[in-house]
Amino acid sequence: MVKKVNSKWVMEVDGTPFDIKGVTFGYHDDVSNYDTYFKDLKSLGVNTIRTWGTDENTPALLDAAERYDIKVMLGIWLRHGRPGMEDDDSFDYLRDKEGMEAMYNAAMETVSTYKDHPAVLTWGVANEVYLNMATNEEKLVYSKFLERVCSNIKQLDVNHPITSVEAWTFGLDWWEKYVPSLDIYGLNSYGPGAGVLQDELDKRQIDKPYIVTEFGVTGEWDAPADKNGVKIEPFDKEKYDAIVKGYNNWIKTKPSCLGVYVFHYSSGTDFGGVWLMTHFKGLYRPQYWAIREAFTGRKPDNSVPVIEAFNLPDAPYNSAAWIPVELQVTDTENEALAVSFYYNQREGSRRRRNQMLPLQHRGTLETGFEIQLPQENGAIKVYAFAKDTYGNLGIASTSIMVKDKVAAARPFKVPKAALPFYVYKDNEDVPYFPSGYMGNYRGLAVDLNHSETVHSGKTAIEISYNVGYDWYGFAMVDPANDWGDILGGYDISGAKTFSFWAKSDSSNVMATIGFGLIEDDKTYYDTAIKSVEIKLTKEWKKYTIKTKRLDLSCIRSGLVVFSSGTGLPHKIYIDDVVFE
Repeated sequence: MVKKVNSKWVMEVDGTPFDIKGVTFGYHDDVSNYDTYFKDLKSLGVNTIRTWGTDENTPALLDAAERYDIKVMLGIWLRHGRPGMEDDDSFDYLRDKEGMEAMYNAAMETVSTYKDHPAVLTWGVANEVYLNMATNEEKLVYSKFLERVCSNIKQLDVNHPITSVEAWTFGLDWWEKYVPSLDIYGLNSYGPGAGVLQDELDKRQIDKPYIVTEFGVTGEWDAPADKNGVKIEPFDKEKYDAIVKGYNNWIKTKPSCLGVYVFHYSSGTDFGGVWLMTHFKGLYRPQYWAIREAFTGRKPDNSVPVIEAFNLPDAPYNSAAWIPVELQVTDTENEALAVSFYYNQREGSRRRRNQMLPLQHRGTLETGFEIQLPQENGAIKVYAFAKDTYGNLGIASTSIMVKDKVAAARPFKVPKAALPFYVYKDNEDVPYFPSGYMGNYRGLAVDLNHSETVHSGKTAIEISYNVGYDWYGFAMVDPANDWGDILGGYDISGAKTFSFWAKSDSSNVMATIGFGLIEDDKTYYDTAIKSVEIKLTKEWKKYTIKTKRLDLSCIRSGLVVFSSGTGLPHKIYIDDVVFE
């Protein structure tokens, strides 16, 4: 429960004050290592984690949290009104009544399922939905829907407070007017902005507790750009200080603030991982040690290497050119350091904007380094990595302009896929989303984790059509839930074949299977559409489409399946879908 004591809001758990010292949790898929993560979190002084939603791993997550006496803000996901900061989804709150009902029912099911679990601290309903909406009309409908969700959660569960989460203060006025059932306001705020949230509530005369539900160093969205138009990333020291000093000065001193969830306890591999996460490719970043000092006062066991200077020539260069690097690195423990270089280009599709790619380099710290510029056109952000023997990773960044005529002529800026490129293999690292449903989709069920009938490995795709009539279609696409309005997909140029294994539970099922779906009447289309019509058998069989002469520069629909009823329900199985 939450209550006010001597003009200060406090949360109590089992009658004892509970100061939220939290992190957002990014390892929900790594179930086998839950104990390792929660033991580590305990050592950092963390007493609660935040999730954004629930899935099949949630029971194990809650059980693991309970074993280490760590509480959970359990997320209840509500869809966004337009593509934005969180994802590329777009939901119509003005017209999609059926979709709203599905979200409502899912929320109630989540609460009913987990309300009695001792690890649950509070319900975290939605995340930055107001930020990702275009009109006040939509926000009004959403606000009333949010109140319906929250008020009915209260009827189901009287023991846990309800929090809804929004970026900065974008939800305050709407919550105050239309969502009285909220007990706590969740406010995502990075950098010094977290220090003025109390003032924002006071200006509006809001007497309600809040949690800083995401926190860290100032994000890219607020960062200034350099001369090449690249957002300037804070130094590692700034990232450390933002958490330690920010927690002590901007969060724990505020009378309405119940605490913080630092973003993000996870291991990144992309642009956001460098900027905000505790680990990068499993190595310790300054944010990791900063969380421990903020919550326990303890300094790092081993210092992260410090990149004192990192500069590139102040001029544009052609791609493939080798250019000199000014790099100065220090390490408190004087350990041997391994240096590497990466780049990122913040243009194009979401996946491409986030992609971190290695750069060829030569030289040493003693003699100096050179890097070879990639085949890109425009400004690129270049990173220097310095790894010590303890497992710490120091990172610094700068930018340079690159010129390349071939890259400049690319119609769609999407990430380059490494071959072989698996569209599906054991449902691991699947590059496309199973969100394209067509025809009589109500009779369709798709399971990417089917384990009883597989060609190889542990799982296959099972497509179940539960009626005997009409036609249906299914596609794995990027971005999710998009039909050609948002840039996505992959550049799979160089692949000579597209192949898959397939079978059916019936001998009279005809199917058209291939890749590519969106035609060029849409803004963002598949640059190649190819399929084969086949009569499936009850035995696994491999099918291959030649792709050498096709334009694979933007394949946004990695697997497309069409079939129809045969008089009885049927199932199709597909496995090992690959471009190579």
